[in-house]
Amino acid sequence: MPKVSEVIVDTLVQAGAKRCWGIVGDTINHFTDALRKSDLRWVHVRHEEAGALAAGGEAYMTGELAVCAGTCGPGSLHFVNGIFESHRNGAPVLLIASDIGRAEAGLNFPQELDQRKIYEQTSVFCEYISHPDQARRITAMAAQAALNLRGVAVVIVNGDMFQEETTDKLAWSVHRPKTVQRPCDQELDTLATMLNEAGNITIYAGIGARNAHDQVVALARHLQAPVAHTTRAKEFIEPDNAFHIGMTGILGNRAGVGAIDDADLVLCLGTDFAYTQFWAEKKRVVQIDSDATHLGRRAPVHMGLQGDVGDTIDALLPRLKKKTDASHLAKALKQWEKDREDYERSAQEDDPNLIHPQFVASTLDKLAADDAVFTADGGSPMVWCLRHIRATGARSFLLSLLHGTMANAYPQAMGIAAACPGRQVIAMCGDGGLSMLLGDLLTLRQEKLPVKILVFNNSSLGFVEMEQRVEGLLDSYTDLQNPDFPALAKACGIAGHRADNANELEATMRAWLTEPGPALLDVPVNRMELVMPPEIHAGQVMSTALFGIKAVLDGRGKEVVSLLRDNFLR
Repeated sequence: MPKVSEVIVDTLVQAGAKRCWGIVGDTINHFTDALRKSDLRWVHVRHEEAGALAAGGEAYMTGELAVCAGTCGPGSLHFVNGIFESHRNGAPVLLIASDIGRAEAGLNFPQELDQRKIYEQTSVFCEYISHPDQARRITAMAAQAALNLRGVAVVIVNGDMFQEETTDKLAWSVHRPKTVQRPCDQELDTLATMLNEAGNITIYAGIGARNAHDQVVALARHLQAPVAHTTRAKEFIEPDNAFHIGMTGILGNRAGVGAIDDADLVLCLGTDFAYTQFWAEKKRVVQIDSDATHLGRRAPVHMGLQGDVGDTIDALLPRLKKKTDASHLAKALKQWEKDREDYERSAQEDDPNLIHPQFVASTLDKLAADDAVFTADGGSPMVWCLRHIRATGARSFLLSLLHGTMANAYPQAMGIAAACPGRQVIAMCGDGGLSMLLGDLLTLRQEKLPVKILVFNNSSLGFVEMEQRVEGLLDSYTDLQNPDFPALAKACGIAGHRADNANELEATMRAWLTEPGPALLDVPVNRMELVMPPEIHAGQVMSTALFGIKAVLDGRGKEVVSLLRDNFLR
């Protein structure tokens, strides 16, 4: 009779899983022994958080199940942040969370945790295997939930349970049905009337439109509507879209913000827009989302409809009249052209000894492969990625935009590189993010994962420092005393490069990108760079001025000069 460990592994393989990320240890030893004899590949990491992020990167990019596993107590707790990241970005990850032996459960045994309480808040499925004959059934249901609900599933297994034999011979399996989801005819008729009667219409597309690029473009053409998009939808909405006008929010641009403000009706497609303050009051907002619980939870909407974006547009288009007035669209496109020129101007260098991060990102955009995959750490690296790396239709992006964690970029890149051999995978890292999980540089070497790590080295927690200054505060506790990153990389068996001057950046970056294995490029960038929002309000200017006064009084006048020169006087 098969053991529980063998049944779990077999079920995971049948569900399409290819890899399991983690660290071996006492309570999962029988699980990893079963895995050793299967087609499921174990990937040994140095920190469980990196393993969870890697599994999430693999699952997000492929849409298929990825697995991570860890021991009870400390091992399981180390997974939590990476698990939260995947749960929020919709990556189908399954965590095998082991627990102490059943004989000691409930007696405060060393390393004992209530795994359910920890993980039920960040999963679409969280259950114990309470009897050996549940092994295949629970594992199959967990995989099915992760794949269909696009989130994390957690299977909790006591260490001694893995050794038990099961008599269950029923063919429990994973089902992935495909459905058509759209509003009813009456709701579609009402929406069509609203759109036919509206003047200026702006489309705001989110991650829910990832499989509906052509339908979104067709709708925009029919309505003569500009299309703004969320940060997460950049990859899917920006390419081959003549109606595209960029993003909104603090990371966005003037065209996106202006098109929302000028609209008589905003049509939100597959987006649970995050920032209420960026939505003008008294605008008519229609939101279409596949999850009805998302409707109207970020800002009030006039009409909330449940449906898949592509299915809904297909049913809506025949009900619409073609609009001929393109003035709203033309205004937005003209502003978008100016925004792009501003981005290009900000990426130009006038002093080769002062490397601006925009210039680094722009150079990377020029040299990276047309089908490269980009990850970026939370903070300023994700800003430079979103603003200066073009979506080509073949490129892919993964950023921590919902969880906003540090240190996500290169662990996620590990998972992507493992799942997508042959594709160029680039991690845009902050020096703070990279140093948080330095240990898994060893995993890159050990697993031969050819990730290219770009370090935006400003010797600080730059985004936090910027936030403090914009609020009029003296920046505090943000200094980083960094090691020699290229030397550190070489000590880990990874190629290390450094560009100290803007004039040498392109050649150094070419050499870094052509390294056959994992490689790190360290670039010292301007510490005084501000992430400028699309609109600068008086309060922000006053707050920055207040920082200037405080800095001068604190003997830091040179920093004020640098801040003005490098951001406002360029």
